Amino acid sequence: MRRLARLLLLLAVAVTAIVLFLRSDWIERMMYPIHYQDDIRASALNYELDPYLLAAIIRSETNFQTGRESPKGALGIMQIMPDTADWIIDQAKFTSVTMEDVHHRADVSIEMGSWYIQSLIRQFDNNTTAAVAAYNAGPGNVKRWLSEKVWNGSRDQLADVPFGETRHYVKRVFYYYDKYKSLYPDMKR
Repeated sequence: MRRLARLLLLLAVAVTAIVLFLRSDWIERMMYPIHYQDDIRASALNYELDPYLLAAIIRSETNFQTGRESPKGALGIMQIMPDTADWIIDQAKFTSVTMEDVHHRADVSIEMGSWYIQSLIRQFDNNTTAAVAAYNAGPGNVKRWLSEKVWNGSRDQLADVPFGETRHYVKRVFYYYDKYKSLYPDMKR
């Protein structure tokens, strides 16, 4: 009888531990980590951006892996095209930055990508959804979609975005955005 009581108690403790473990954010934080948090926070603060947005874009672009190059030639952790990088370097006066830095240094890529995202947000009158679409498809395409009323610039109407890649990209970015916001409430500080 005592043996059965001990076994039941042990089983109850084990089940409770498993339930608490599975309900904790720990597993989800393992599945959805945010690397380079200090660089992301610093750039977000510097460019008045939401750090969750930066983290979501980086996750969508490279899953926080440095040194990446896309088949189209986009470089670094934030996948910046070389022509765009040259333009950012010129406009933002990043005079000492090289393409090698953009490609291999997370801090440089995050800083430049943050500057670019902020410029897109301004271009699209604080419409973050349109800015994220422009980060993927280019601002010219998004301006055309908006002016021709192909897409209204909202998350609710993403089905109207003509490029499937961009439509899925924006959905993915905001999926990670929402996930990070719930898992890392302290990130904004």
